[in-house]
Amino acid sequence: MKPVILAGGTGSRLWPKSRAALPKQFLALTSDQTMIQETVMRLAGVDALPPSIICNEEHRFLVAEQMRQINIDNSDILLEPVGRNTAPAIALAALHATANGEDPTLLVLAADHLIQDSATFQAQIKQAQILAEQGKLVTFGIVPTQPHTGYGYIKAGAAMGNGFAVSQFVEKPDMDTATQYVNSGEYFWNSGMFMFKASVFLKALELHAPEMFTVCSKAIAQTERDLDFIRISKDIFATCPSDSIDYAVMEKTADAAMVTLDAGWSDVGSWSSLWETGKKDSSGNVTIGDTLLESTTNSYVNAEDCLVSVIGLDDVVVVQTKDAVMVANKKNSEQIKAVVNHLKKHKRPEFEFHREVFRPWGSYDSIDEGGRFKVKRITVKPGEKLSVQMHHHRAEHWVVVSGTANVTVNDDTTMLTENESIYIPIGAVHALENPGKIPLELIEVQSGAYLGEDDIVRFSDRYGRSDK
Repeated sequence: MKPVILAGGTGSRLWPKSRAALPKQFLALTSDQTMIQETVMRLAGVDALPPSIICNEEHRFLVAEQMRQINIDNSDILLEPVGRNTAPAIALAALHATANGEDPTLLVLAADHLIQDSATFQAQIKQAQILAEQGKLVTFGIVPTQPHTGYGYIKAGAAMGNGFAVSQFVEKPDMDTATQYVNSGEYFWNSGMFMFKASVFLKALELHAPEMFTVCSKAIAQTERDLDFIRISKDIFATCPSDSIDYAVMEKTADAAMVTLDAGWSDVGSWSSLWETGKKDSSGNVTIGDTLLESTTNSYVNAEDCLVSVIGLDDVVVVQTKDAVMVANKKNSEQIKAVVNHLKKHKRPEFEFHREVFRPWGSYDSIDEGGRFKVKRITVKPGEKLSVQMHHHRAEHWVVVSGTANVTVNDDTTMLTENESIYIPIGAVHALENPGKIPLELIEVQSGAYLGEDDIVRFSDRYGRSDK
């Protein structure tokens, strides 16, 4: 069995925590681990091959680093050059898995779901595997805990071993219809998790979505290995039809089967869902971080880096990050997409980036800025190096707070340690490297007429981002 982790989502309904450059699958929202780390770690009790992870190109270093943190260093990371929904993504993984003549059973999982009972989940994986090895396309139907209008539903048909044939897939219903579904006991939430033999899925895709199958087959034939990543041909894959696996295959095949799952599942699709699944105090509140609540009930309060106090409110969501605060009625928290769309339309940086931005070499936190200056706290991981670069419009002053820095300015290289500093003039070709065994922390003060991140000309870069 080979897990396939779909990690290409944007998670816009969890803004301001989740953003385009750091979506929810790479955040620690339900435990100390990020959601993609939790997804991989809950398979620890299952006999499985290393996972294939499918992600956007801009998130590739996040995936690699977060896998390294949990000692997963042999996964396949496939870079989806453009988003084309779940069916093409799974097709790429299936084609890659069968490229050497093998035919594993694929366990397809979203990177951003919560499953609280891992033991039950692992047991149902084994039941699904039995059906998958009999040639069935298996989906996991979640035993509903309440009527819910945010999920699609699956109607169970005839019993099939420890599962059921799928009688029908239905769209997200209104509340009255959802109530009827739950009361009948015949309908289950559509989890978006699947299991099938790679060859069985590909045959079904070729039958029901032949153009998609053809394009994906051509694209996977022209992959390139780049560091830890497998690059897919963008020119070819961009011509692929966009469709979900439900529409492209599962609703059309006669071989769809379902295994039920009652394991504390949630797709963590909104802040209200994090309240629903979180640990509540005696007033029904879920709190994260430094919070102080008075006369407040049934609320979700998440404080990232400062004290957040809430007084005299009921049924609210309050989320604070270093550069944004979001307050909503819990019942309306899914309307946050309107806010995100506004930020995107007006090109606000809060749409894409947090104040702290992660890079393959470490991170930087923009702690202050004005008309002609910007101050950053920069962290460089041991052994890592920023690109050899130059700026047309700004000079920089670097002060080492801790660790050791190798700094090259034009043809001169200097070793700096704690409390030492250096000046980088406008137009100087420079580079920063951490040769030590501990993280390098430094303060960077930029000054100049233009301080945008696009004022960087890269001459060489170990992460494949050079311009020259």
